Amino acid sequence: MKLGRQMPLNALRVFEAVARLMSFTRAGEELGMTQTAVSYQVKLLEGVLGELLFRRLPRRIELTEAGERLMPKVSEAFVLLEEAMAAARTAADEQLVINTTATFATHWLARRIGNFQLGAPHIAVRLITDTTPMDFSRDPGDVAIRFGKGNWPGLVAHHVMDLDFAPMLSPSLLDWVKPLDGPRDLLKCKIIDPGDPWWRLWFDAAGVPDADLEGRQRNLFGSQALEASSAIAGHGVAILTPAFYREELASGRLIMPFDLVCSDESAYWLVYPESRRSQPKIRAFRDWMLRDIERNPP
Repeated sequence: MKLGRQMPLNALRVFEAVARLMSFTRAGEELGMTQTAVSYQVKLLEGVLGELLFRRLPRRIELTEAGERLMPKVSEAFVLLEEAMAAARTAADEQLVINTTATFATHWLARRIGNFQLGAPHIAVRLITDTTPMDFSRDPGDVAIRFGKGNWPGLVAHHVMDLDFAPMLSPSLLDWVKPLDGPRDLLKCKIIDPGDPWWRLWFDAAGVPDADLEGRQRNLFGSQALEASSAIAGHGVAILTPAFYREELASGRLIMPFDLVCSDESAYWLVYPESRRSQPKIRAFRDWMLRDIERNPP
């Protein structure tokens, strides 16, 4: 007996209720259907199978031999489906997928996420790093850490940290290029990604509006983390966010030769769709993150 490519799941669901309750009327009440609709679904299934499933007797019904064979298998199948749905819901509730930049993940989130998991041991965390803002309707992720102005339609946005920047270089490069009498002297060094708009903003603020950046070779590393690694290796001067490199600055692996720190008024934000604001795992992560930032400002 071949059922074809489409399994009549709705008809099977109705059959299971009728066979369990031995009543078309009570099955309709349980399923929110009229008795006529219940009878139609059963007849539809009987037509697909080519077998009668119920004997219609005065004041009662009973299963035919075909119905007796079908009932336990259908009942077992729906139990398995309910268990699979419950397991899928549990897995979704127990895993929090965070989409963020590699730099924020490496220099802030990865260093603190263990504290969140200590307070919420039932939630597993998965980090996805990407350089482009995620599309919640298409990309995997429950929440995202993105940078910008915080005005994204349809998204709840919580301020995490301001995004400022300043030039940094290694001690070895500083020894090679000395003296650095002023910001203009940085142009004697290789600039890591001179096309980064932060460089133009910083040089303008430093009183060097004519900095020759356009003719220089660009290195597109795609993240601050990689640019910082290149700077630590002595390959050039990178423009970085000081809050991310406190340890490197404190240890002397990176040096900030000038005190001038600039900002383009961008910031990091925790964002998620309005429709997800009540999900327990998102509430737990949001509350932990905002509380942690308040206690330990970046």
